[in-house]
Amino acid sequence: MAVTPVSEPSTRAASSGAAPWHARHAVWQLGFRPFYLLAAVFAAISIPLWLASYAGLLTGGPQVGLGWHMHEMVFGFALAVVVGFLYTAGRNWTGLPTPHGALLMALAGLWLAGRVAMLCGPGFVAALLEWLFVPLAAWPLYRVLRRSGNTRNLFLVGLLALLALANGLFHAAVLGWLPLSLFVPVQAAIFIIVLIESVIGARVIPMFTRNGAPGSTPVASPKRALAAVACMAAAAIAWLAGAPAWLTAPLAICAAGASLANLLAWQPQRTMRVPLLWILHLSYAWIGVGFALLALASLDLLPASAAFHALTVGSMAGLIIGMMTRTTLGHTGRPLKAGRAEAAMYWLIQLGALARLLAAIGPASLVPPFLLAAGLCWTLAFILYALVYAPYLWRARVDGREG
Repeated sequence: MAVTPVSEPSTRAASSGAAPWHARHAVWQLGFRPFYLLAAVFAAISIPLWLASYAGLLTGGPQVGLGWHMHEMVFGFALAVVVGFLYTAGRNWTGLPTPHGALLMALAGLWLAGRVAMLCGPGFVAALLEWLFVPLAAWPLYRVLRRSGNTRNLFLVGLLALLALANGLFHAAVLGWLPLSLFVPVQAAIFIIVLIESVIGARVIPMFTRNGAPGSTPVASPKRALAAVACMAAAAIAWLAGAPAWLTAPLAICAAGASLANLLAWQPQRTMRVPLLWILHLSYAWIGVGFALLALASLDLLPASAAFHALTVGSMAGLIIGMMTRTTLGHTGRPLKAGRAEAAMYWLIQLGALARLLAAIGPASLVPPFLLAAGLCWTLAFILYALVYAPYLWRARVDGREG
């Protein structure tokens, strides 16, 4: 549907000079601004914390065990970016305002409080505080989509509801209310976010490629995209349900093949000279790699960690850094062009994904150096994003428009 720009010159003028704690400051004008910034800073801090804990360097301090690490990378870091992206995309889809000003400030504060609660350790109040973010963030998006009649994207609210359910199951398991492995709700959440990536990616990556790669003719097939999502969902359900390998492995192979067939139709070879594009193609390719590794894991040929880190570090973080840079540039009125800083971020994430995969499948003696290399690449990538992009996110659009 056509998007009608909303013009509010008085709001824009106030946001340019308002104090950061004021709802009219530029950072509170659209969802990507606070959530991308918070997510990047959190990403740069959380992995060094986890590695320090893993190495035994943290004793008696914050609760940063394996459960914390798994939870916070998915329900903390990734969900902040998902919510920021959906608020920004939702306004484009509907032409209606998504949370901004005081409401956006409150939601960002709730997300931050959840991160503090998770560091303070288990407890019902901490769990409830942390859990509330997803349903409270999903509700305004639902209202905007319903009000505009944009039923095509309502399924995304349903996926956010499933993420809230998975988060609730995680906390119930931590509190001893459910005899459930912590891996199950976290892995379920990873699959859900991968489904979101696949759906959004199938919509935008061919369009971005056609517009940004001269001579490209990517083919976007809704039927093929739907088949890929269906295969991924079936493989995910089989894995989570503990189905036998004779069922899970073929489903995972189908998911891998379907996602890679999508990618090949989008002509990734045409994007090699355009960093803003090849990062999206290469990161999407990790979805296929992740499901192929999941098939091997179901056959006990590889650890499951290899598959899930391919899906999280390679695909999720790669698409996140690609979309964070692209969204920030476009929605702050800057040219959609990547420079050396962006290329460095992209390569660091991809090298980190490769190192993390090698840590999962390599000999035990090489696990520590590969983990350190992966953590260093990840941390440097998000520090670089925060340093370069914080001024863009903090200040009003350079073209004077709203957002």
